[in-house]
Amino acid sequence: MSKSIVIGSTLAVLGLGGLAFGAWQIQDQQRGPEYAQITNVETLTRTVETPREVCEEVVVQLPPEAPTGQGASRDPHRVVGTAAGAIVGGLLGNQVGGGSGKKIATVAGAIGGGLAGREVQERVEARQHAQAAQSQPRTTTRQECRTVVDTRQETEGYEVTWRHGETVETSRLDSPPQGDRVLLEEGQPQWNAVSSQGG
Repeated sequence: MSKSIVIGSTLAVLGLGGLAFGAWQIQDQQRGPEYAQITNVETLTRTVETPREVCEEVVVQLPPEAPTGQGASRDPHRVVGTAAGAIVGGLLGNQVGGGSGKKIATVAGAIGGGLAGREVQERVEARQHAQAAQSQPRTTTRQECRTVVDTRQETEGYEVTWRHGETVETSRLDSPPQGDRVLLEEGQPQWNAVSSQGG
């Protein structure tokens, strides 16, 4: 085989290859850039909980206070009741019997009357104190605090579903795409080259 035939054949092969490549380029240029259709954009969120303390003034009812001052008993030993009871008891005892029996009855009446008078005075004063405490309820305010939890939704990113031909895939992005199609280069979406169908 002569050298010229080899060179000729080589040139012919290269020429055909060049023609084929040129035809492919022309066809590719006519076809234009490839786009994938964006079919869905889903916002990915997470719940963030923030505890905080809330305090408020609350009115509280106090138990009745032991009477002091004006409301307190002016006769803590119940002398008035005892004396009045003894006098009445002595007078009643004096009406019974005669002679030495009369004296015994008077003394017994005075002792019994004194005890009864003391008891009556104690009950009357207790009732008066209870009524005074009920008529003047005591209240105060105090601060009560509790912890409440505030919740809010925070965006973590966006899950974008895109389709090219029969292929459907998803990509996770930090910001949502501003359009409905994305440029493909070697089958990979170029998220900085998103456009709308009409644009």
